[in-house]
Amino acid sequence: MATANQETKTNGSGRDALAGIKVIDVDTHLTEPHDLWTSRAPAKWKDRVPQVKIVDGKRQWVIDGDRTMSAANPSSVVKPDGAKAKGIEFLKWEIEEVHPGSYDIEPRLKFMDGEGIWAQIIYPNLLGFGGLRAATLDPELRVLCTQIFNDAMAEIQAQSGNRIFPMALMPWWDIDITVKEAQRCHKMGLKGINTNSSPHDHKVPDLGEHHWDPLWEVCSDLNLPINFHIGSSTEGIDWFGKAPWPSQSVDRRIALGSTMLFMHNAQIFANIIYSGLLERFPKLKFVSVESGVGWMPFLLETLDYELEEAAPRTKKILTMKPSEYFKRNIYSCFWFEDKGLHNALDAVGVDNLMFETDFPHPTCLYPNALAHVAHTLEGLSFEDKRKLLSANAARVYSIPV
Repeated sequence: MATANQETKTNGSGRDALAGIKVIDVDTHLTEPHDLWTSRAPAKWKDRVPQVKIVDGKRQWVIDGDRTMSAANPSSVVKPDGAKAKGIEFLKWEIEEVHPGSYDIEPRLKFMDGEGIWAQIIYPNLLGFGGLRAATLDPELRVLCTQIFNDAMAEIQAQSGNRIFPMALMPWWDIDITVKEAQRCHKMGLKGINTNSSPHDHKVPDLGEHHWDPLWEVCSDLNLPINFHIGSSTEGIDWFGKAPWPSQSVDRRIALGSTMLFMHNAQIFANIIYSGLLERFPKLKFVSVESGVGWMPFLLETLDYELEEAAPRTKKILTMKPSEYFKRNIYSCFWFEDKGLHNALDAVGVDNLMFETDFPHPTCLYPNALAHVAHTLEGLSFEDKRKLLSANAARVYSIPV
């Protein structure tokens, strides 16, 4: 027999506890329409921008005329009737076989209404979560593809009536162009940037170098949060990674690889803190996206301890404890966690955590996401629930609620 808590999670009755909160989902994805680039590209570029072609009898995303990027599957586990697939069957689906809210804005808004979600932050699929898949292209084509994507995202934000807020991709391989693109996207109304967390893998200075100061200055001045979605580095973009043993089945490899992906962002933010970057730019806001929050208490306790044990001289460039920089400048997102969230609340506080669903990707908290989170947040005050589900995101992303 189902327990009361199980019933609350599955039948949606837990939403009553969240009445009056305009929920902002800070991590969702868009399956790019097949004509996103070709419909917006200047005539001389139409044959080179990303587009879907039949290659060896299968739909493939192709760029620069004949370079295959990936299969043109929609990366959605939600079927047209709203049912959610588990396992790996979704890898074979075509775009017609998934919920239209995965790729089309009007059905997306209806879906959000049905789930009780007021607004969503959106991240890309095709060019990579941090824009890595354009890294080896002709530089001019790279920039064009990035800018067309951002133009399309500004159109989507307007079309949604400012309920869907895509994060702008950055041309991170060129700091001057990146600064200009951040400024351009801000003028178009986009609320944050999304970039490569490990540019040094591509012979670009790492994020702790002064090379990046012009971007940090712009983001500080314009109040633009910098988002690092899991998989936004060369190491992180490998879905399987090095975690699974070779003998594991494909589905177990995906499960293990996904778990390790969540952990990778801890490494990125530990480096950001120790680099002294947050000392130089105290107004910056960084967001760790789709990484969960349960790892945060151990990471922060360890960073404080190891600074004293192994790197006491670093205190010359850090006037605060690493855990204090985290609380001032860094935000993270939770979705399926129960115990992990409460541990993070104890370690960091209620002001640094935000709610996500990851719709429509594998692991997404769907269906009845709000029923699940209402159970998770039982015992918290209404004001704390409002912060976790709405107010923190509204503050970080400058969203009026």
